[in-house]
Amino acid sequence: MLAEYHGSEAVGQGPSPGQTVAGCRYGDAVTHEPPGTQPPRRFRPRLHWELLLCGVSGHELVGTDATALRGEDAILAREDAAGTRWYRCLRCDSWLPLSPPEHPLREHPPERDEIELPLRGKRLRDQIVLRLIAIDRAFHFLVLGALGALVLLFAANRSTLRPTFYKVIADLQGGVVSGQSHSRHGLLHELDNLFTTSSTHLHELGAVLLVYAAIEGIEAVGLWYQRRWAEYLTFLVTASLLPLEIYEIATRTTVLKVLAFVINVAVVIYLLFAKRLFGLRGGAAADAAEGDLDQGWEALERTAPPPAPAPTPVSTTDTS
Repeated sequence: MLAEYHGSEAVGQGPSPGQTVAGCRYGDAVTHEPPGTQPPRRFRPRLHWELLLCGVSGHELVGTDATALRGEDAILAREDAAGTRWYRCLRCDSWLPLSPPEHPLREHPPERDEIELPLRGKRLRDQIVLRLIAIDRAFHFLVLGALGALVLLFAANRSTLRPTFYKVIADLQGGVVSGQSHSRHGLLHELDNLFTTSSTHLHELGAVLLVYAAIEGIEAVGLWYQRRWAEYLTFLVTASLLPLEIYEIATRTTVLKVLAFVINVAVVIYLLFAKRLFGLRGGAAADAAEGDLDQGWEALERTAPPPAPAPTPVSTTDTS
């Protein structure tokens, strides 16, 4: 049965509260507590992105296929006196007990330069959030692109569709076929407006929708690959449309409009403050420095428990 252990709690190998390592107690240089060990906050819940991702895609364990463990592998895996191996998840810092492999594929765990470390901490959070925004923008790209294409297609074939449209309206309302409006509200009214709007306006509307769709597509690609320019582009485009969304909500409130407005406000706030745009809170340099705190081998070494002390030999006294 698997169990999760964090930091020095693994198999009793951690130091006592007063034990020192390299002149300082273990944990003195740790700037962030391991995921899942922070006390919950009442009004502001904390999302542990490492635990969430490990729960979905599994732990990042290294050396589970190795015959033996070396001393330099202690940052990745350790073996207790009972022969149980404890492997460290490189993402969430959990220590998991596993039996040695029955059919090992290598002599020792891979070297550090052979291991691709998973994202942790702020970098992992930013990747997840930015990709969620990218998915939202990709959806906008598909919808707006389809609408723009439909508008241009309709404008090119409006003269052909007009007689059929008015005949359908006449049949639905029990009237006669004519070229005048038959509906004063609802979907039929909106469709009727399309046939009375000039072709120039329809082409302009279609072009605007396609341009907007292209911008949303560019945002989606840039955010998916976490490009800084895409964060600025998304912020500027989203913030510029907020006044229009407020006007739309004030004119005619719907659940979808309110939901879209809330999402866009959250995106603007996140990009401005969490990503430190326009030099806010130290700008890009501070954002990169914070991301480096939990990333790389140095971060793993800071949060790794020291090796277990060698057992003290038991002396025997000859009483005879």
